[in-house]
Amino acid sequence: MCAVSHDESPSGDAPRITVVLADDHAVVRSGLRLVLEAEPGHEVLAEAATAEDALRYTRAHRPSVLVLDLNMPGRPSLEVIPEIRAAAPATGIVVLTMQEDPAFARAALRAGAVGYVLKEAADEELLQAVRLAAEGQTYLNPRLGARLAAEPPGPAGPPDDLTEREVEVLRLIALGHTNSEIASQLFLSTRTVETHRAHIQQKLRRTTRAELVHYALEHGFVDVGHPQP
Repeated sequence: MCAVSHDESPSGDAPRITVVLADDHAVVRSGLRLVLEAEPGHEVLAEAATAEDALRYTRAHRPSVLVLDLNMPGRPSLEVIPEIRAAAPATGIVVLTMQEDPAFARAALRAGAVGYVLKEAADEELLQAVRLAAEGQTYLNPRLGARLAAEPPGPAGPPDDLTEREVEVLRLIALGHTNSEIASQLFLSTRTVETHRAHIQQKLRRTTRAELVHYALEHGFVDVGHPQP
């Protein structure tokens, strides 16, 4: 479904593309606004500093495109993307991020994003992604696309003898939750979560959060295909 507005741009040459920007850094949003609104027919309707605000503003404004950072305070963007898609199915979601790991790109696209652009990219790449998203088409950073194509499919399940509870903890780690937040969601003590996390790290032979996130994404533990209840 195409989300381009039927209103003509001021020049009358092309349909108007409306945008909501979501990034927790005000200076980044200001720069993005300048880039987008310098392009004829593009209008930024609202700016959000959290994924929850992005959901709220997208639901309210129904823009052609939502430009969404992956790493913001509060609920993880990967967790909110399916809810945004459900609330505004005609809005194309373009992820703009510093995350170069192909696993994040794969997860974002699986969640419902139609574009994935790195923050280091040139302005024209973002504009291209926004234009394609407004037309209902997909854009993926070329370097990441090549890496995704070269990678073999990930294993279907965990080969490292994780328990069901450890998988739950790992999933929440991958979604960006702290130990205390995980404890609250799973009705456990923080110390118990810390113990589970230590066991996970030992079994997987991965010690950093980035390594755990990559493992969770590659093994499909992060269910980003449906809105959270």
